Amino acid sequence: MEHLAFDFDGGANAPGSGKSFVVVGVVASSNLEVMAQPKDLGGKVHFDVATTVAHFEEAWHAVFADFVERNQPRDVLFSINDFAAIPPVVSLRLDQAWEGLQ
Repeated sequence: MEHLAFDFDGGANAPGSGKSFVVVGVVASSNLEVMAQPKDLGGKVHFDVATTVAHFEEAWHAVFADFVERNQPRDVLFSINDFAAIPPVVSLRLDQAWEGLQ
């Protein structure tokens, strides 16, 4: 199991739903679960990843950078439990979690 952490400068969009957290996805073969929590991170966005697949830090970073650029979130903690999901699935689950916080 590999554990990764990434921080990004956030954008202009803070979570607006008032929910304390959102969970999307299921940890299963070639999938993942994403929990998103509003949290005062000084405007940043933080991603914690637990994955069964080692040595893909650059791919994770690229998916997160794209997500942050597209959605401009701020003050959100994303906790991800991965079981070999491919990048498009990661992107989909992040979008679903973010939508749930809106």
